[in-house]
This record gives sequence, C-alpha cells and structure tokens, in this order.
Amino acid sequence: MEKEKKPLEKVCIICAKGNLEDVMAALVMANGAVMEGIEAKLFFTFFGLDAITKKYMNKLHTATVGNPAMRMPGGLPFPTLLGALPGVEAGVTAMMKKGMEKLDIPPVDEFLEMFTAGGGEVYACKLAVEMFGLKKEDMWDDVIDIITIGQFYELADGDRTQIIFT
Repeated sequence: MEKEKKPLEKVCIICAKGNLEDVMAALVMANGAVMEGIEAKLFFTFFGLDAITKKYMNKLHTATVGNPAMRMPGGLPFPTLLGALPGVEAGVTAMMKKGMEKLDIPPVDEFLEMFTAGGGEVYACKLAVEMFGLKKEDMWDDVIDIITIGQFYELADGDRTQIIFT
C-alpha cells in the first residue's frame, strides 16, 4: 500500500550569516514558501541580524575571503587571497548586485516587504540582539518581535514543519 503524501505546511528559516548571498538564499526560500501557500517564518541571528538592521540591511557584501565556491566570470575558481585585496570585495559585491538586478531580484528591504506582504513573519534573536547591543528600534519596522530560541522552537511546532538553516 502506498503511503499518502502530506504537503509541507510550515517552514522556519534561520539566517545566521550577514553576507549578501546567504541572506538572499534565505529570502528566496522564504518568499518561495509564501508564494506556494506555505506558512513561513524568518529568524535572524548573529551576523544575519544585519539583514534586518536598518543601518546595514541594504549594505550587505558578498563574502570573497574563505568562500571556496566563489567563481570568477567564466566559471574559473576565484583565488581566496584576491578577496583580501583592497576594493575586491566591493567590486565583487557590485557585480553580484548587478547580476541580481538583471534578474529582477529586489534589494533586501523590498524582498522583506514582499515576504511580509505575502503573510511571512520576521523575528530577531534575543541573544544576538543583546550581544550586539541592538534594540527593537534598530530593527526593520516589520520585525514582529525579538525572541529566544525557545520561543522560535514554539513557532516551529507542527507535524509538517521544516526548519532550514542558511
């Protein structure tokens, strides 16, 4: 007898890195979920908080040092040492943003607005907020709350829930 498939009902995505590519990965997955009618929650912690901190959210950079998957135009491997040279990270970030713009991928603040307009929820990690000396007023206006990891796990309750870590 074939087992009945049950659809995913909820995703809770943890974004712990503040580089452009990891934040965008979280936003793409979260927006994809709400577009598919799946309940979605984003939880930003540690350096991922930059994505929802007003001062930094649209100033994220592409990680050039220590990124073994980094590629140059044409697919050639990017020598990590080059990423440490002055101006290289800014140049790579500009190229990445230009490529995203060509694909009509919105900047972080607009992507977050799309997510919440679709019913998604955004939370900040209490421990990380306190560690970095931030306050609720430092956060993007649509951050619902600053919560503990225990509260995040309560939000993730349910039989057909996935927790995704980016």
